[in-house]
Amino acid sequence: MRGEELILAGIALIFIGFLMVFIGTLMTAASGETDVEGGGVIMIGPIPIVFGTSRGAVTIAMILAVVLMALWLIGALLMRRG
Repeated sequence: MRGEELILAGIALIFIGFLMVFIGTLMTAASGETDVEGGGVIMIGPIPIVFGTSRGAVTIAMILAVVLMALWLIGALLMRRG
């Protein structure tokens, strides 16, 4: 039963992601605003690679990287105990 719940949760997250992209596209088209910024984080183990198109996007991506590193560390410690 646990595996089925995880599969359903994964499918739901994919649909929520598509819905968020669709709503964001509609909001941008409705407002006529064309200023777009982007950024991201690539995690190789616990080491982050941060990139972005503006200072604000990079700042948000760095915060995300710190959160991801903390989650990775917590997960690694919990796996070691269990």
